[in-house]
Amino acid sequence: MNKKFAKLQKVDLRELWSGEASEFTPWLSQDENIADLGEVVGMELKVQEQEQKPGIVNADILCKDAKTDLLVLIENQLELSDHTHLGKIIACAAGFKAETIIWIAKTFSEEHWAALDWLNNITGKSINFLGVEVEAYRIGDSLPAPIFKVVIQPDDWILEVKKTASAQKITDIKLLQQEYWLGLRNYMEASGSFIQLPGPPSDSWYNIPFGKSKYFLSAAVNPQDISLNIWLTIIGEKSKEEFDRLYEIAYKDSLIEVNQNLIWDRMQADIKCAVTLKTYADFMDHKDRTNQYAWFKENLERFDRYFRPRIREL
Repeated sequence: MNKKFAKLQKVDLRELWSGEASEFTPWLSQDENIADLGEVVGMELKVQEQEQKPGIVNADILCKDAKTDLLVLIENQLELSDHTHLGKIIACAAGFKAETIIWIAKTFSEEHWAALDWLNNITGKSINFLGVEVEAYRIGDSLPAPIFKVVIQPDDWILEVKKTASAQKITDIKLLQQEYWLGLRNYMEASGSFIQLPGPPSDSWYNIPFGKSKYFLSAAVNPQDISLNIWLTIIGEKSKEEFDRLYEIAYKDSLIEVNQNLIWDRMQADIKCAVTLKTYADFMDHKDRTNQYAWFKENLERFDRYFRPRIREL
């Protein structure tokens, strides 16, 4: 059985864009097109401005990488790379103090390829120069499809992009956690809670002063199982002994004052035990914040009222 396939045809870039500044730059600046370029270079590009002037030299497109909030400068060329555009990217890089410079061209000559490699070598990891070739193809009568291809990049560029994105993600989570705990502290103060929270941390837990050095009351969020938690942690050489005594007292009281769903965890560690309470909620759900804060307030106060006086007796 003979199968027929259409042929992939290369399209002259000038058929699609007659001018770099007048047509290609505005096209590339559109959200979906700059996103395609960003995906190829491993960045999340957001256009800031077109045709900006740090001095007497224009920058075609100025972007920020949303993953790192660093400046990215893009220089466009629909022909073979030339000395004019090489000089322009260096001047613009200096003028804007951009950390990443992307030079787009139809193709790169050997001397400009070598020039970008040399720039990457002498600037180290502080400034990155990328050479990206643009081509366009169509199949039969289909619309032409532009394609970006990275041909010049710093050594270990992909590895560094992944490291930076990972570090930024960690930073974002810590900021979100700190903002969450600040909201809890404000809620507790506004609702007249007798529990006073210290300055909000950026960790997933919030330690609360509990009067005794070996006892810690903590509020915590867990993004992995999407839960909120309260811990009463006991540490020290006598932690098992004090944990068992506290459990005996609580068992006699039936824990009506606290919560019937407490988890008593003796733990395998020799010097640590914990009493915990868990509910399932996503701390990143802003619409549910008030309910979550109310849960923390109610149960932190119950923990404090019940356990504090009994711990004094141990």
